[in-house]
Amino acid sequence: MHIELEYLPVFPENKSVGIGCVGAGFIMADCQLVAYRNAGFNPVAITSRTLANSQKVAQRHNISKFYASYRQMFADPEVQVVDIAVPPDGQIAVIKEAVKHKNIRAILAQKPLGMNYSEALEIVRICEGAGVVLGVNQNMRYDQSVRACKDLLNKGLLGKPIFGSIDMRAIPHWTGWQAGMGWLTLRVMSIHHLDTFRYWFGDPKSVYCSVAQDPRTVSKFAHDDGIALYILEYENGMRASSWDDVWTGPAREGAEEDIYINYRVEGLDGMAKGSIGWPNYPTHSPSTLDFTCKEISGWQRPRWQEAWFPDAFAGPMAQLLVALEQNKEPEIGGRDNLKTMALVDACYVSAREHRAVEIAEIYS
Repeated sequence: MHIELEYLPVFPENKSVGIGCVGAGFIMADCQLVAYRNAGFNPVAITSRTLANSQKVAQRHNISKFYASYRQMFADPEVQVVDIAVPPDGQIAVIKEAVKHKNIRAILAQKPLGMNYSEALEIVRICEGAGVVLGVNQNMRYDQSVRACKDLLNKGLLGKPIFGSIDMRAIPHWTGWQAGMGWLTLRVMSIHHLDTFRYWFGDPKSVYCSVAQDPRTVSKFAHDDGIALYILEYENGMRASSWDDVWTGPAREGAEEDIYINYRVEGLDGMAKGSIGWPNYPTHSPSTLDFTCKEISGWQRPRWQEAWFPDAFAGPMAQLLVALEQNKEPEIGGRDNLKTMALVDACYVSAREHRAVEIAEIYS
């Protein structure tokens, strides 16, 4: 029995919609714009804090226009969709300005959507009030292994989910803007895993989270949430857990390294396990998926050529363009992403108060 898994995003019929890019750092220059060109999307303008850097990235990616400010770029009638890649403390100001311009029909915001749930809610209301479609760049949902695992669940091959886990032993590339935030892993890295659990299993009722400082990073960025451990509790008895270990031992201080991200999903009728390839970046390293179930004998091991960095970055823009085209809510719309933001905030409350926190507490 051969199982064909759906792992690619749905693409819009019209790829010519003009995209204006805010930010010219690594995520925009090395991931999003690479993925957009490969997908056939149409970035028409770019702006960032430094005009020279905007010009450099524009030339690299064959973008015809670069602007000294996002206010100037938003006035360009060719810009219909805004793609934002700025630090979270600056995102709301960009969005407030973008929605003033009638030519702008949609916004793709970075994760985290805001500095906390309350700010994210304000951003959602701003966009809804202006009639602007809001999508969020939760790009781990478009890693091919994560998406294929979701298809296994959709097809019922694993049966009722019983337990899911993510085991991360990897060192993220922390960036300078995080120095003033007062937090580290939960809103920047764990948010991917929390959103993926929601994508696979739906919304949990409560979460218990414990955190510790990352010895490598604490002298650079003040934080409590370096190493983050959390358990998601579902009303139906299902459990999910992640160990987000950004220390991984002295792998940058002279010892050998053992870096990876693995996951496992267990159901009544089958099991899936996989690896996430991004810790090997810039080496091209596609994520993997192996699965077994009652209906098929032996382990099944589909493989793909796409990798999270940069290929999965096409997915969030694709779903936003499809939403515009079909006049519907994006797969990762602002309202949906508020549930991920609430889950992240619940993790912070849990870690601070040393108790399980119901997600409903964040909404109240």
